[in-house]
Amino acid sequence: MTTTAARTATDERTPPLGARVVPGGTSFAVFASHADLVELCLLERDPATASGWAEERLPMTRGARGVWHTTVPGVGDGQRYGFRAHGRWDPRVGLRYNPAKILVDPYARGLDGALVHGPAVYGHAWDTRGEDGLPLPSDLDSLGHVPLSVVVDPTYRPVHERPHVPWSRTVVYEAHVQGLTAHLPGVPDALRGTYAGVAHPATIAHLRSLGVTTLELLPIHAKVSEPHLLSQGRVNYWGYNTLGFFAPEPSYATAAARAQGPTAVLDEVKGMVALLHEAGLEVMLDVVHNHTAEGGTDGMQLSWRGLDATVHYMHDGGTPARFADTTGCGNTLDHRRTRPIQAALDSVRYWTQEIGVDGFRFDLAVTLGRHHDGFTNVHPFLVALATDPTLADVKLVAEPWDVGPGGWQTGSFKEPFGEWNDRYRSAVRQFWLADARELSHGRTGHGLRDLATRLSGSADLFGHSDPPLERGPVASINFVTAHDGFTMADLTRYDHKHNEANGEDNRDGTDDNRSWNHGIEGPDVDDGDGIAALRRRSHRNLLGTLLLSAGTPMLTAGDEVGHSQQGNNNAYCQDNELTRPRFDATGPEADLLATTRYLLARRAELAALRPARFYRGRPYESRPDDGLDLAWYTEAGTPMSPAEWNDTSRRVLQMVRRTADVADPAVLIVLNGSLDVVDAALPESHVGWELVWDSSWEHPDQHLEPFDDPDTELEPLSMRLYVEGAR
Repeated sequence: MTTTAARTATDERTPPLGARVVPGGTSFAVFASHADLVELCLLERDPATASGWAEERLPMTRGARGVWHTTVPGVGDGQRYGFRAHGRWDPRVGLRYNPAKILVDPYARGLDGALVHGPAVYGHAWDTRGEDGLPLPSDLDSLGHVPLSVVVDPTYRPVHERPHVPWSRTVVYEAHVQGLTAHLPGVPDALRGTYAGVAHPATIAHLRSLGVTTLELLPIHAKVSEPHLLSQGRVNYWGYNTLGFFAPEPSYATAAARAQGPTAVLDEVKGMVALLHEAGLEVMLDVVHNHTAEGGTDGMQLSWRGLDATVHYMHDGGTPARFADTTGCGNTLDHRRTRPIQAALDSVRYWTQEIGVDGFRFDLAVTLGRHHDGFTNVHPFLVALATDPTLADVKLVAEPWDVGPGGWQTGSFKEPFGEWNDRYRSAVRQFWLADARELSHGRTGHGLRDLATRLSGSADLFGHSDPPLERGPVASINFVTAHDGFTMADLTRYDHKHNEANGEDNRDGTDDNRSWNHGIEGPDVDDGDGIAALRRRSHRNLLGTLLLSAGTPMLTAGDEVGHSQQGNNNAYCQDNELTRPRFDATGPEADLLATTRYLLARRAELAALRPARFYRGRPYESRPDDGLDLAWYTEAGTPMSPAEWNDTSRRVLQMVRRTADVADPAVLIVLNGSLDVVDAALPESHVGWELVWDSSWEHPDQHLEPFDDPDTELEPLSMRLYVEGAR
């Protein structure tokens, strides 16, 4: 096909961004404020051409505020398209327009095709430079080497009855679409690794049996892998390398849906959400709005870079222009400007209203709140999220850090945000693992103060508000593990990371693991010295602390069955068995699964384990004679004194929690972080404590002998849960 305007009908009004099916055709609109011309390219398969595609180029009309648009009669669902942007090539100021590059619509609802990495997908020539040393434009056409945008006109619009799980009852389960379903018993082979597999009755049964309420999926936005991974024959498995904020990742759809095209892929995603809702489960998406798949300053030219790089990306202010990087991924979307904010907001609204998701976890959210003077929690984007009426019932969670200046901001976000609490992760690992390792070598640990603060909801981080304490402990997303880092089993098996399989000479991944191998590095061995049993108890201590703490717990898929990644703490490029838990648990793994289910059932039934408000350290007005809402005791059953709080050698702590409702029983959590058996006297003996769980039990059905007095022996490195009530 040749360039023609014959099929183009224009309108003075500027339509919404993206491709929208309208009566008689489709409207197209794209932002490219510095371009001299933008062409819409309509594409049809043609094996007779070098690219495999026949192309019809239609000039677009420049409308208000840098938006180019056109409406094409007779075009509808399934039409492949892209854009070619003409303009100035001047890398000194960050302009790299190159019409040889077919560009993905940032607002495309569907994508088709794979990235074929090579010189054609770059805007600049690989092998030549100008006399000034700056890149020259490439004349290689990228058509046939990059994914194409697709017009999507979905007919499937399910009615979503959202579960609306209160924050105080929320238990988040972080999982990957492929990893969750790869080996889950009962999922048909054709559905493994797919959206449909996530919604299969076998998957739903597993989630419901655990007692989790909210499935948080690692990114399902369309993605491509980084060039350095492709050159090694690897892929970005996790998916934090987004190509489009609106299109779902097609590789996670069933073969049948992929064969039918992007509209069927989208329908499968909608069906997944609808079926999970029917089962009472919420769906939260991990979204990456801080950077894109195009890479650094000299990265690929796939979409945003070729349309308007100086607006979409943050630059460092130097000459020649270079991308700023607060994410560690080479580029940062510039949330000081209107268009990147609009794209992120439009995406969140789309996934909420059209697909029905219940929440979002914002990757490296500090980047999204960076303004001219650094991070601000009243950034326009964050305020818009918090005040948009279409998002009023949506859960918003921030990963409160990035790698830029002042990048650690845990506790700095405002309502209604929850935040990943890395201080919680570090404190729990430190107490049960890193400190225990130090004790085993005759050294001391860090004491109890930080752990106690995390157990009670981290008021030091999330209590600062106007009025004070308004956010409550539920704002703390408590986690011990996540996709990034050691699994829970590996925390008990490895002192050091083992990322050799990633091809980066073990340089990648954090070295701050706070783990303990219990004396032998590596997998469990049947050596008869009790190390495997001690590791299992440590695993139960981590689980018990996570699921019984005040705050919103997040469990990582596979931790409930002891999944190991063989010491790899950065498995982002491992699309293999390393990242695919096996849920057909037997033996110790089955006991661990039973323990997880049991603890979450206790959490659901005992209101004192899931407070919505911060504790005040005083009795409730509704029950003035029943004791403090939160009280701390020593192993002797006496209140903790300031000197005892400051004694870093102390390793035993007892915690009593109550609610304002006299019908809710109080709970007592007892922790022994020492390497010795401890004789403890339970506090408030008039309560009549009933022991309901001990981490020394391999299986929750195991029970200790009944005791007749408030004195009891605590096993080394163990914890207990007691409930108020007569035995």
